[in-house]
Parts: sequence; C-alpha cells; structure tokens
Amino acid sequence: MGSRADRQARVSSGEFGLIARYLAPLARDAAGAFDLLDDAALLSVSRRAKLVVTKDALVEGVHFLPGDPPQLLAQKLLRVNLSDLAAKGARPIAYVMMLALPKRDDRFLSAFARGLKADQRRFGIALIGGDTVKMPGPLTLSVTMFGLVSRGRMIRRKGAKPGDLVMVTGSIGDAGMGLACLQGRAPAMGIAARRHFIGRYHVPQPRVAFGQKLAGLAHAAMDVSDGLVADLEKLCAASRVGAQLFLDSVPLSPALTRIARHKLQIRHDAIQAGDDYEILFTIPKSRRASVMRLAETTGVRVSVIGAITKGGGVSVFDPENLPVTLPRGGFEHF
Repeated sequence: MGSRADRQARVSSGEFGLIARYLAPLARDAAGAFDLLDDAALLSVSRRAKLVVTKDALVEGVHFLPGDPPQLLAQKLLRVNLSDLAAKGARPIAYVMMLALPKRDDRFLSAFARGLKADQRRFGIALIGGDTVKMPGPLTLSVTMFGLVSRGRMIRRKGAKPGDLVMVTGSIGDAGMGLACLQGRAPAMGIAARRHFIGRYHVPQPRVAFGQKLAGLAHAAMDVSDGLVADLEKLCAASRVGAQLFLDSVPLSPALTRIARHKLQIRHDAIQAGDDYEILFTIPKSRRASVMRLAETTGVRVSVIGAITKGGGVSVFDPENLPVTLPRGGFEHF
C-alpha cells in the first residue's frame, strides 16, 4: 500500500481525481451537491425536511460475480444504496432503478423482483420509476435512492475534527473473506464459516435505524464500501484532517477472529477489503456514552478504532503501537 504520503496522494488521483477534474465543476452551482465530495446530495423539500439523494451501480465482473443468485443480487443493489443513506442519517423512502440487460431472462427477472420486493417490505421503500435497456456488455444495475432528513441533520463526510474518536459499526472483513471464498483463495475453514462469509458478501446489513439516530451525535460519517483504510482516508481528505487507526481495535466477527487469531495478514486484508457496508464515523469524546447507549437500543455493535489528528492521511498501528506498512489499498475503479 506504500507510505502515508503515497496513500494520501492516491485519494486525489484515480476515480476521485477524475471526478474532481471533469464532473465537480458541473456541480458548482448546486449547494447541496457539496462539490461531489460526499456520498449523497441534499435538496430542500420543505422548511423542515431535506431530500437526500444517492446513487450506486453494480456491474457484473466488477461488483458481483457471474452466476450470483439474482434474488441476492437485487437485495445487494438496494442495500448498498441504503447504506449510503444510513451513513447520512436519512430515512429511506423510495428509489428509481436502471437495468441494462444483455438479454431478457424471465427466470432471472422473476427471482430478481422477489429480492426487490422482500427488501422493499423490510426497509419501507418503493420503486417509483427508472429505465430498462438491452445492451451487449455485462449486466449493469443502478439505483438512485431517496431519503428524508430533518433540516441541519444530515451527517456529512466532511466535519471530522482533531481529537474525535473514530468508530465503526458491526465487524470488518467478513465480506472480503466471502469474496475470497467464492474466488477460491480463502484459507481452509468449515462449511458454517464459509456460508457466513459468503452471506455477508452477498447480503450487506445497512445500519438504517442506527444511522438515523446517529444524526446530531457524529461530526462526520460515511459507509465502508471500498475498504476501511481507503474510506477513512477519504473521510480525512474531505475533513482536512488525519487519523490514527489501531489494528487490534478493528472489530472482527467471531468467525473471522478464529481464522485470524495467528495470521496477521488476515487482519491486514480485513481493513483493506471492500463490501463491508458498515458506518464509519467520528464523534467528540464527550458523546461516546451516548453512542454506546444508541448502539444498545438499536442492537448494533460499535467500536472505537482510532482517533482523528491534525495533518493528513491515515497511520495504522499494530498491537505494540508500531506503524504498519500495508502492501496495497482498497478498491479503486481507476
């Protein structure tokens, strides 16, 4: 992964450099676009409420594997967007969808629709429009999700302050291990553990209820989609701060803990793998007890994994407080 300076430079290049150079100038006249530096936009709908809008796409061979079950694919499509709204503190209400299909496959579409219906009921949302096209390329799915948040309550990616605690919901690394299982590069494990990891990869658990109540407590937040370290770097870049991340404090599931107990590389991989869809956020130390009570009432595990510092970039430390040099970064499109 290289030095901290290398990682910080990487945030300003690649996908985000492309956005900053070509697309962000088109959003300068829209205050709620935040110069395209956040995961969602904000539109006024009334004196009390704001509309939060987010969009994510899934492309076969990039975000999911050929042959992934269509019902689970539909749920993942909705949930990666719901996760963005959760990190903004918004209540999801509806979505529009684009399907780019190589061919019409009624068996696939029937199962896909069942997955959508199940999660519409689970999360209280509805499909309100979209587009369906035929294209020769890979199966491509995209959702634009809408949510509501009270005026002044959206949690921005920008806003972390030196001295803040860095916290994360749930556990990190299971989805990455699930992908490794599907690709045949995972370490030996039992059938139950394998099913657990693959399940976490196929069906994320967006922290919608927790996120809505986190508004007013967190200084900054975003969901973990491209890898914990990579996304913490993005949050720090948006907030113009740095961070210390303590490897031994990163929460692992019992299943991953059993595998990682004597394998440091698995812990390194966990903080760089994508598809966790947990909420990464920062709070002042004075609000820690309030967040812990919120976690208890919503049934969501939260962990303190580091601290916000002055400067820039993310420094990772091992259990002996020695700096860790990681060989590679999180997921990037470019």
